[in-house]
Amino acid sequence: MLAMEVAILSERGGRPYNEDACGHWHSDHHLCCVMADGAGGHGGGDVASRLAVRNLLTAVAEHPTDCGELLPQLVRQTNQTILDQRQTGTRWADMHSTVVCLLVDFIEHRAYWAHAGDSRLYWFRGGRLSSRTKDHSMVQGLVEVGLVEPDALRRHPQRSELRSALGAQPHELDVSAPPNPADVAAGDCFLLCSDGLWEHVDDRDLEQALAGAATPRGWLDDLCRRVTAATQAKPGHDNFSAMALWLSRPAP
Repeated sequence: MLAMEVAILSERGGRPYNEDACGHWHSDHHLCCVMADGAGGHGGGDVASRLAVRNLLTAVAEHPTDCGELLPQLVRQTNQTILDQRQTGTRWADMHSTVVCLLVDFIEHRAYWAHAGDSRLYWFRGGRLSSRTKDHSMVQGLVEVGLVEPDALRRHPQRSELRSALGAQPHELDVSAPPNPADVAAGDCFLLCSDGLWEHVDDRDLEQALAGAATPRGWLDDLCRRVTAATQAKPGHDNFSAMALWLSRPAP
């Protein structure tokens, strides 16, 4: 069995309102974390992101034992929920949201995740980045075929153009998930975050902040300071949100 600590950060940044949403659920066997970044203009994005978080957490809570492998399917069901909630002529007419979902079986020491869009999951082991999700974005595609350098993900003028997110037609939605569950251990850390955060902190920043933190809350507080410093000259910078999960051995 693993012990777990969770912390959440969600800031409006330089925008009039926050379109990010975060949430988590747990039982005596599983923990599920969901992070979503809404879009759509005129407030529709905040509705889409909240729908994504609520729908996924509800779906996992109903069938936690067998839903790890089903996370991509649950994300697709959530996509349909957002499409069904759209209303022509209202602020919900064209709402979209990214989403990243993590499910940890802390008895069997396994983790599952799935995502759509450019909200990311980072997995750290031994204080070093082990892996992260790849964005469903135009610039990520350019990186993968070698047309631009990886740093373009943070600087390219079209970095926010997504090729998949919730709110897409079902045949256009791309949902990514590892082919097999990950074996996790005490000391592993996960970070789920929106592009408003990762755009301003690179992998080394994340590792440095993690190394200097005593708790998940301290880690997020450090990242918040780094984003705030990086955006001082950008008054309209994006909302930024993150969820941190630390796994450890239970206290004796």
